[in-house]
Amino acid sequence: PGAALQTFRLEIEVMDRHGHNCSGTVRVEVLPSRHPRVTFLEPQRAVMVPEGIGPLEVVTQVHASGDNVRYAILAPTAPTLFTIDEVTGEIRSTCQLEVAHARLLVRAYNALHPTDHATTMLNITVQGTGLRAPSCVPALSMSQVPETVSPGSTLVTLRCTDPTGANGSLHYALEGPPASRSRFCMEGPRLQVNTTLDYDSEAVAAVGFQFTATIVVTAGGQPPRSTHVPVLVTVTPVNEFTPVCPSGATFTVPETAAFGSTVGRVAGTDRDYPLDSLEYSLEGGPGPTQPFSIDTCTGEIRVVGPLDSQRHKSYRLTVRLTDTRNDLDPAKRRSCLCDVAVHLQAVPDQAPVCTPEVQELRIVARSGGRQPVTRLACQGIPDGAVLAYAIAGGNEDGRFQLEGNTLFYLPSDLAEPRTFVLLVEVWGGPGVPRRSTMVALVVHVTPRSTPVPPSTTTRRTTLRKEPLVVTRTEAAWHPPAWFVAVLTVSGALLLATLGCVARSL
Repeated sequence: PGAALQTFRLEIEVMDRHGHNCSGTVRVEVLPSRHPRVTFLEPQRAVMVPEGIGPLEVVTQVHASGDNVRYAILAPTAPTLFTIDEVTGEIRSTCQLEVAHARLLVRAYNALHPTDHATTMLNITVQGTGLRAPSCVPALSMSQVPETVSPGSTLVTLRCTDPTGANGSLHYALEGPPASRSRFCMEGPRLQVNTTLDYDSEAVAAVGFQFTATIVVTAGGQPPRSTHVPVLVTVTPVNEFTPVCPSGATFTVPETAAFGSTVGRVAGTDRDYPLDSLEYSLEGGPGPTQPFSIDTCTGEIRVVGPLDSQRHKSYRLTVRLTDTRNDLDPAKRRSCLCDVAVHLQAVPDQAPVCTPEVQELRIVARSGGRQPVTRLACQGIPDGAVLAYAIAGGNEDGRFQLEGNTLFYLPSDLAEPRTFVLLVEVWGGPGVPRRSTMVALVVHVTPRSTPVPPSTTTRRTTLRKEPLVVTRTEAAWHPPAWFVAVLTVSGALLLATLGCVARSL
């Protein structure tokens, strides 16, 4: 597009399918562009830079007028020494510059109208100054030291040379965060430890156990020339301390504690970082004489076997504490033995609970072997305790026998129906005095040859009452009031039975 106004005249004719037509004239005016053109003020420019400029340092900058200007290097097509920022036009070095000469053809263009562009030529000369910075070996220092390294120890010694030959005029300084400058110092070309590097301190943990700094090596003259050597120091742990047992490791647990119950926790300590990183183990392991286990990570002691305060009033356990992750060498672990006392708390025996406590039963005597009558449903306290059963009364002629909780009737020459009132004592545990429960059984036995009375009388079963516990505290047994009531009821039932038998005869 040009800068002057342009006019175009168009004649347009329109015809339909029936041959009818019309025509007209259209005039088009092309106005000149209103945005300014991209222009360099200088078509070419000479640039002088000193040698020794480092990578990505600004060498010069080009500027073109216009809208939406962008920059690019046209020649050489693959520049090796310089690069240009397409937005700002800054030209930077890609490496440390030495004496050289380069010609750059730079193009500026409108990003929205690429055909609007301009070019300029840059003649860049890198001049030798003879003031090159010192060179050092190593150029980067990385050290790994144990936390027990002594102050004054040398971590690295730099070997630096001045290109001018005046090596004696080199000056060494340490720069970096305050935490690094306080722990390290320069003694000539030697980087030394200034103070202790305690791996177990919060200050060292806060920096991730790594310190960074920069050694600045400066050569005299005007202007001063300097080289920067980055430094990274990593502190490694050393297992310095032995774990410590807790004071007064004594616990009390009831003898009725169930399997898996918690006894207590052995809380050992260790000053090495990470703090209190311990493993716990029980010397000898769990067994009949040591019915406990310990959690390896938490030190929690649990019950894993039966406890009996009659045999053991207390247990003496030996717990080993071993530290972990406190040294680079896994073999360098420390441990200690702790004495732990577990006292058993005796729990008084409680009387078993039987349901129901009074039963009325009817059986027909059969010839042959013994026949089962009933099975007592009793539960010990604590749950699962072994119970013992014995017939305490009403079995004077030995017609009944108990095996466990099952009552049997033994065959006999019973000629007439008879009612037996049995008292069965149920107890559990070896406690003295013995805690027991009495169960009353009213058993109506009818001989096989005797006709069974018609079922005109409704069978009555005593409803469950509140549990009645009989505690025997002396050799003589004193029946409670309910037993008198049971005997009264049993006598009435016996008389009724005899009356029925008499009427049947």
